[in-house]
Amino acid sequence: MRTAMLAPFCLVFAVVLVAGGTSAPAEAVAAANALHPDVIAKVALARVATAKYVTNLELAKADGYQIITPMIPNMGYHFLNPKIEEFDVARPPILVYVRRGNGSSTPTGTGPGLERLPERTLWQLVAVEWVFPKKPATAPLRGARYGSFGAACHYADGSFVMAGAQAACAKNSPKTGAAFAFWHPSLVTLHLWIWYPNPDGVFGEFNPYLSSFNND
Repeated sequence: MRTAMLAPFCLVFAVVLVAGGTSAPAEAVAAANALHPDVIAKVALARVATAKYVTNLELAKADGYQIITPMIPNMGYHFLNPKIEEFDVARPPILVYVRRGNGSSTPTGTGPGLERLPERTLWQLVAVEWVFPKKPATAPLRGARYGSFGAACHYADGSFVMAGAQAACAKNSPKTGAAFAFWHPSLVTLHLWIWYPNPDGVFGEFNPYLSSFNND
């Protein structure tokens, strides 16, 4: 993904929300049209608050967001700020990213003396998320739809293992060896796709448009 490719990602959802452009997929426009005006206003607040993180993962990390999952297919990498506990549309506790490139070296020529340059890793914010111990009695956003995440042990590098109790968590990730970070019980999740269009709507749990990122 190059800089020229990132710009449409940042702008397309604005087109979807106002439903005034013809470049946005018809399904996404229809989903935007179904949003209550209050939700559209709150999405705008969330976009203003998180615009600084759209292509700047390092800033998000500096502000306290830390990786808690690898790439979940059709969803993304999740970064949690553990200091954010209350629902505030302008302060989401979880930022969801996709990426292009993995920082590996790539050849720039041929032959035994070929030069190798590190591949650039580019991150794009696609959604924000909140989690709850159970479905809220009153939806924090009109028309909200929820997903779920089972009880799990999370490790410092973002790897996780499903486990029904913290006592079942190993001190180190059985997948990567990373140190244990935290455990959580089963959670109800609320995604808000404010930086990437989603044919399943702004509250969709998964986003089929992210399939091309699943191997990055």
